Amino acid sequence: ASLHAQCLQHLPSLRMDLCHVPATREKGWYLALMAPNVKGPNYAWLDPSRLYCHPQGLQDCVAELLQPFQGEPIDMVAGIDAMGFILGAAAAATLQKGFLAIRKAGHLCVQTATQPYTDYSGREKVMEVRIDAISPGLRVLLVDQWVETGGTMRAAIQLVERLGGPPCPAGVAAICIEDSEGGRWIREHYKCAHCVPPRLQPLFDHHQ
Repeated sequence: ASLHAQCLQHLPSLRMDLCHVPATREKGWYLALMAPNVKGPNYAWLDPSRLYCHPQGLQDCVAELLQPFQGEPIDMVAGIDAMGFILGAAAAATLQKGFLAIRKAGHLCVQTATQPYTDYSGREKVMEVRIDAISPGLRVLLVDQWVETGGTMRAAIQLVERLGGPPCPAGVAAICIEDSEGGRWIREHYKCAHCVPPRLQPLFDHHQ
């Protein structure tokens, strides 16, 4: 069965509209709002953008991402280009902290640090961040929409560690951190937060 069907089976009586809120909001109830890929292999296998259109869904998603970091000293939130900007900015606003955009190379007109990486599709890319935003000792929470192979997040980690040193980053947050080699490395080395209940994690790992 598809992930969407499994979500609907496991999460109680969720109608696919942007007004309905289930009476019992279990962890990850909003995951069923995500849409499966209908455009082929050049696109991500699952699209969370519909989740962001649901007011309560977005609010609960951000709250669950931040819950493991309650009481932790976080000085800034950094979101990764591009969909990480949505969750990252929402998290920063909730924490009342500043937001730093980690961009794909070529978009910033100021002095930057750069880092090459390979994304989930195997494409070679470069990301960059302005060098005047992160100072040594700053604790940065790194946020992206998804961690699949881990290549993009590891590059962002390398950038902030180069500029801020330990204990930067403070942690990593994403809707899903897959059980890939890269995902496991990130979980082993950094405090992490994600939204997927354990019973659904195998479906996400196998892109079902």
